[in-house]
Amino acid sequence: MATPAFATAPVLSTPDTHIFEDPTPAVETSSLPRLSDEQLALTYEIERTVREIREGRWRRIALQFPDHMLVDAPRVYEGLNQGLQTARKAQNERSQEAESGTAESGTAEELAATLEETSIGHEDEAEERLFILADTSYGACCVDEVAAEHVDADVVVHYGRSCLSPPSRLPVVYVFTTQPLELDPVVDSFTQTYTDKAQKVILMADIPYSHHVPRLHMRLQQAGYTNLHPTEIVHSPSSLLPNRTIPPDAANAKDALRDHHLFHISSPPKSLLLTLSSRVASIHIHPTTPSSLSTSISTSISTAQTLRRRYALLTSLSTTPIFGILINTLSVKNYMHILAHVQSQIAAAGKKSYTFVVGKVNAAKVANFGEVGGWVVIGCWESSLIESSDFWRPIVTPFELDLALQSDSERVWTGEWTGDFMAVLGKAVETETETQTQTNGASEILPEKADDAENDDTAGDGDYDSESESLPPEFDLRTGRYVSHSRPMRSSGTATAPKPSSKKMQGATAATSTALTTRANGDLAHVAGVVSPGAEFLRSNRTWQGLGSDYSAQREAESGSGSANAARIEEGRSGIARGYVVGSGTDKH
Repeated sequence: MATPAFATAPVLSTPDTHIFEDPTPAVETSSLPRLSDEQLALTYEIERTVREIREGRWRRIALQFPDHMLVDAPRVYEGLNQGLQTARKAQNERSQEAESGTAESGTAEELAATLEETSIGHEDEAEERLFILADTSYGACCVDEVAAEHVDADVVVHYGRSCLSPPSRLPVVYVFTTQPLELDPVVDSFTQTYTDKAQKVILMADIPYSHHVPRLHMRLQQAGYTNLHPTEIVHSPSSLLPNRTIPPDAANAKDALRDHHLFHISSPPKSLLLTLSSRVASIHIHPTTPSSLSTSISTSISTAQTLRRRYALLTSLSTTPIFGILINTLSVKNYMHILAHVQSQIAAAGKKSYTFVVGKVNAAKVANFGEVGGWVVIGCWESSLIESSDFWRPIVTPFELDLALQSDSERVWTGEWTGDFMAVLGKAVETETETQTQTNGASEILPEKADDAENDDTAGDGDYDSESESLPPEFDLRTGRYVSHSRPMRSSGTATAPKPSSKKMQGATAATSTALTTRANGDLAHVAGVVSPGAEFLRSNRTWQGLGSDYSAQREAESGSGSANAARIEEGRSGIARGYVVGSGTDKH
């Protein structure tokens, strides 16, 4: 059944009966098993975390938990606090023993060296402070540097699965919270899927289960499999296998993974699944939840359907005149570079863009801006893929935007997909280098052409409007109509006078006029002399145009006249909110 398209933006006002209700869903903590003290120390790697904090000499530590792990946050806090106190106490005892031993027997040089080490040790004696980040500003997979800077943290300890996108400012200690897994069902699933023991298979697992890959590899080698590659975690989202090591024979070729099959433990994120599906021969997923099914056929079918849906979304944006750019991260490295690249790319296509900084993206936030015809998300490589039918306008990634802005004759869909914007930046650098090389090669011919253009009186007479008029109309898949003007902020043809030649302008002064002109019916709204679709939408389609607009409309409707003045601004009540009544009640507050 096809999803019906929205004709108008959804109603965003909250009913009066729901004003004081909390819309945030409660986290189901009753079904989560309570870990013992030993399991908690192993799962959250408290000993290693204490050691790295002491080695880094960090004083203010932010602990970032995903929502489903917040139930263990107080116990982890206490475990780290006790571990840091024990380590600090041991350091003090060692420093005191070193001081007393050197004072009793030792030369002056040894005493000076010991005093220097003791002074460094005393710096380490300062008590560390821990902070629990109860809510993340963006996705739980990313390091929340924004919330960490609110408490002036020196380091962030990130718990749970992570996208491993490089942070921009703070150091990070990753704790993947290793999860248990029975290997016997995994081995059985592998042997039933791959009967040929000479097949090239990559062993991969979700980050919390990655520590089981070496043991699985050893078990499969004992069963007779010879061409297996056990992956290891690396901090490289731009790798052919994102954040994983690749086989040695695929290190220098982009398509070298085509003859490799992938066996993945636990269901991967949809962005990772789309990325891998275009790079390996097949994918088989062994789920870690009993309710899921382990079939590679269904995985390939769902992936192909998702790719076709994404292609339909980006082709529907070819005639969109206004794009919105959603900044969904302030922590991922180089997010400002991709923002500048996307803005320049949209402007080069003759379209308009507006930038918005949002936290967790939802349909209500983006539906507030009906002028925007499509959205581009700048975030980590996992959170950039937003798939939901609740959104009024399509939401794409920077990689998909690059395809959407191409013409129908240039756009080629190969099935490749990537969510990492660093790949887009790398492609842009390569394209710029090739263009610069071609420009330098043609530099000897350009001066002659420039001289010919100076001698031609008609050179430069064409304006922007004439070029856009000569372009063929584009077919809009959303409306089923041809669109002839898809470029916003273009020069107005009615307001632009023909340019005289340079010879006629010698000794003459251009005449200027401040006289008012009447806007003809059907003309679009202008900003600084050029057409602005955003201003036209605000003038004609928006029912609310700012503070006072609804009051003026009400006054006009009551008086029946076409002119109404807004109310005068008056100073309201001030002081302590005390001793007032609500409505017709008698209770004082």
